[in-house]
Amino acid sequence: MRVHLVNPSQVSFGTSVITPRWLYVLAAATPAKFGDPAICDETLEQLDISSIAAGDVVGIGIHTANALRGYELGRQARDRGAFVVFGGIHATLYPEEAQSLGLAHAVVRGDGDVAWATVLEDYAKGTPRPVYEAGRIEAEDFTPARWDLVSRGRYMWASVQTVRGCPKHCSFCSVWRTDGQRPRVRGSEAVVREIVELRRLGFRFVLLADDNFYPVSLKDLELAQAQGNTQRLETLHAIRAERFELMEQMSRLPSEMVFFTQITMEAAGDPEFLDAMRKANIKGALVGIEAVTPQGLKDVYKDFNAAGEDLVVRLRAFRQHGVNVLGSFIFGLPSDRAETFEATMTVAQRADLAFAQFVMLTPFPGTIDFARWEKTMEEDLTRIAGVPLTRYWLIPQELRPKVYSSHPTMSPAEIRARTQQVWDRFYSLKMIWRRAQCVKSWKARMAFVLISKLYRQMYANTGIATDSARHARSARWARWISKPCQRLFIASPLPALEYPAVAGKLAPEKNIA
Repeated sequence: MRVHLVNPSQVSFGTSVITPRWLYVLAAATPAKFGDPAICDETLEQLDISSIAAGDVVGIGIHTANALRGYELGRQARDRGAFVVFGGIHATLYPEEAQSLGLAHAVVRGDGDVAWATVLEDYAKGTPRPVYEAGRIEAEDFTPARWDLVSRGRYMWASVQTVRGCPKHCSFCSVWRTDGQRPRVRGSEAVVREIVELRRLGFRFVLLADDNFYPVSLKDLELAQAQGNTQRLETLHAIRAERFELMEQMSRLPSEMVFFTQITMEAAGDPEFLDAMRKANIKGALVGIEAVTPQGLKDVYKDFNAAGEDLVVRLRAFRQHGVNVLGSFIFGLPSDRAETFEATMTVAQRADLAFAQFVMLTPFPGTIDFARWEKTMEEDLTRIAGVPLTRYWLIPQELRPKVYSSHPTMSPAEIRARTQQVWDRFYSLKMIWRRAQCVKSWKARMAFVLISKLYRQMYANTGIATDSARHARSARWARWISKPCQRLFIASPLPALEYPAVAGKLAPEKNIA
């Protein structure tokens, strides 16, 4: 019996920007008696199905965008006599779908850190269950990843998780429903130990793969104080203190290291937090901007964000504190009009964003948007390739609609065309070069240009609403651009790197595998 862990993908680029962390977490959660798992990330290369033998266990993690490919792999693995297990956000939401279409013997719903070992033990004893309700584990049970198994030189960024859950309730996001609104914050010592292991292996760039790196805002503290809620106030202060402790420890790591994370706009009004990020070498953050108008923010339940001129000021605050922003925008909101696209482009330019992504509104399962959209489609009997439109992720890629929600003033074709125009303008060579002034050396500027072009190819043209021909073209371009980009991220291993000093002493080393 051999254990296989597979990250499905319709497109293989030969390289990847970020390590799919779950693969290496489950590898660490695999009991030693089952041996080291065989890991396949299909964003690098397609799974060799002949490597799977009868009696093997195949774990497949899926989200909505790669569910169809995941089900294909599940069927192939079962045909070869393997025991097939599905997990991930999409399988958590639709376990029956994974069983019927992916031929899953078992589905893990929720966090797999602890449940995975139980699945393997049950299978070995001949008593597997069809569904494992893993739920949400506490932070002290988060499993550090087996980075010794990672493919060296094929990923630009490694990934470490510091917190799960997000206290917000954005309409387009499922995280707060699947991972919960209570932040589960991992201890700084465990996080830093994993980062040190990665740098020892040669990773200099690390993504803090969190739902929200800023789980407690100043407004949250003010509200708890005003309500006289002492217990909540203490909890919030403890979470905030842990964040600062983590960043203090990170500031003692080699200064050459670069970190990136995901954060809410509210952090712009917290200069103490931004300064701590800068000292910790967190040099970039994805900020969910979503919309540039008050009406658009109401559409997505994100009233806590800024709009108009205040939005520009807040976004510039990140850069002023040494944090470059990848701004995320959504097009196709009910309040959007033709002029919204130009207004968004103007904000992206004036706010000094280093990078930006412009996605079309897509109702993802588990979100408020999806529930609302699914309800409006109750009487719509539209089927494509025999699949109801409300299960669009099961429609073959080349047949999928490009926009799913009807708009009061614009056609799907217009939304798609205007979205692509914004991508093209923001990532034109002229504008990329202008933004490259955020770095000093000529080498760094050339790197900025290459990374910008790679980002556009990998994300602008490979979204869930993109046709297969564009997928193929983008994959070819990405493979070509990624080769010189990879060299920019490769660093020499530092096997002798020690853990940061704590209170004047070196923290004792422990085996984190």
